[in-house]
Amino acid sequence: MSEIHVIKEPITRAKLKKIAEERFGDLVKAAVDIRQSIMAVGGELHIDEEVFLIEKCDSRGVDVWGINLYPNKPGNEMIEFDSIINIKPSYNNRSRGVEDPVIKERIIEIVDKLILD
Repeated sequence: MSEIHVIKEPITRAKLKKIAEERFGDLVKAAVDIRQSIMAVGGELHIDEEVFLIEKCDSRGVDVWGINLYPNKPGNEMIEFDSIINIKPSYNNRSRGVEDPVIKERIIEIVDKLILD
């Protein structure tokens, strides 16, 4: 069984590929804390990673967004904005995607900073 990894410092795509191979093969589920600029990867469900960040890293649910990462895809094509944890009606996000362009851009910035080619 694979474990959840908290990414606070940059890792390579090669490391991300290894994490993908541990569970799903070609993708890694990730929960990104946009306030702390960290993410949890490697869990079976985004909610597992969100709870891990809340319990272990003092994250707040409002700041945590779920994405899927496909390490074999180029650039930002590797990011898929699709997670049940993104449904936050009280914060005007009513879909599994990320509707606020500012939050979406922040997630992209964090991924770009933490995942090196």
